[in-house]
Amino acid sequence: MIEHRDDQIERDVLAAMGRPGAGWWIALATSALFFFGGLILWGYQIFRGLGVAGINNPVGWGVYIANFVFWVGIAHSGTLISAVLFLFRARFRSSFNRAAEAMTVIALMTAGLFPLIHLGRVWVFYYLLPYPNERQLWVNFRSPLIWDVFAVTTYMIVSAVFFYVGMLPDLAVARRRLGGIRSRIFRVLSLGWRGTLRQWHHYGKLYILLAAFATPLVASVHSIVSWDFAMSIVPGWHTTIFAPYFVAGAILSGTAMVITLVAPMRRILKLEAYITPAHFESIAKILLLTSLIVSYSYIVEYALAFYGDQPPEAGQFSYRALGDYRVFFWAMILFNSVLPLSLFIKQLRLNIRYLFVLSLFVNIGMWLERFVLIVSALAHEYEPYAWGTYSPSFVEIGITLGSFGLFFSLYLLFLKTLPVLSITELKEHQP
Repeated sequence: MIEHRDDQIERDVLAAMGRPGAGWWIALATSALFFFGGLILWGYQIFRGLGVAGINNPVGWGVYIANFVFWVGIAHSGTLISAVLFLFRARFRSSFNRAAEAMTVIALMTAGLFPLIHLGRVWVFYYLLPYPNERQLWVNFRSPLIWDVFAVTTYMIVSAVFFYVGMLPDLAVARRRLGGIRSRIFRVLSLGWRGTLRQWHHYGKLYILLAAFATPLVASVHSIVSWDFAMSIVPGWHTTIFAPYFVAGAILSGTAMVITLVAPMRRILKLEAYITPAHFESIAKILLLTSLIVSYSYIVEYALAFYGDQPPEAGQFSYRALGDYRVFFWAMILFNSVLPLSLFIKQLRLNIRYLFVLSLFVNIGMWLERFVLIVSALAHEYEPYAWGTYSPSFVEIGITLGSFGLFFSLYLLFLKTLPVLSITELKEHQP
């Protein structure tokens, strides 16, 4: 009976890697179209110069940096769901961890493009890398922009290794059950895995070591990204709350993106037996908790600004709520703080369609949060004569849509090339 259930799990999960249907091709073609459109606009920006973007004086950071912070935040739930929940032995993680890990690697690849796009002269990107060189350009290691290089690179390496190591037993299953060229590819990728007691013993030690090593990165990486802002003296940025505030926001946006990706995947790939409404209820609780933490951070930000008796700081937060970007600000509050309160109702936590729609709103709200934080602070600094406004150009909007095209294109390819659920963990959790 147990062998029959194990065989059924293998067939159901690997069936998702079968021949793609028309819907998958349409989705991939649409995503790829957006991606190539973004590439063309990036090439246009390289040819014409950074002036085709809307960034100006005083707003020197715009959509590109907002996108960078957004995509790094999206990547965080992969480590949370896979590593942290593994250490706490949360069983529902097996329904989301593979999709979350793939999302982490893809989102980090997407995020890494935006510092290069914002650089303008992308052919001199190696100037950013902190290594001794004959040009006598010694980097400033006290700058948080350099810390970003180390933090994001480390997170990318650890996340990719954690993703690959966790798949080794499943790759061996795919090697055994699939034929043709795919069987030969998986034979190489599975690194000779045979499932012996000795291999499982070493695998268990390595996996828990990687999980323990990856867990501090949840806090460290986005804390360092927040210091890009908090280490400055710009009103609205220079505050000590940014590190936990950014970490909570990253987990909120990443959890929402996991729901956005897994909800349609569950239905299209016919995995309802392994991703149940009870599993979605558990991840919805994480979404609710992080939303409450982010909402508390919003309140603390305003309390600190007005309690501190610093006119530029108080003026900045008044400008956010009542100034040129007030529509974006109040939409951010609605999507990130008000709508998630509905998850206190259990029936809504169990309603997968509702969670999918809510996750879309949260994703929009978290992108707006990054936009409002960056743009409003630079547009309304200390001196009134230096105030200005900013609006993205069609080039910036197109490149932003292209980044979403890249993300969804790579995720769709993942769905048809690798096991989307952890077969070994599903077997372990069978009654």
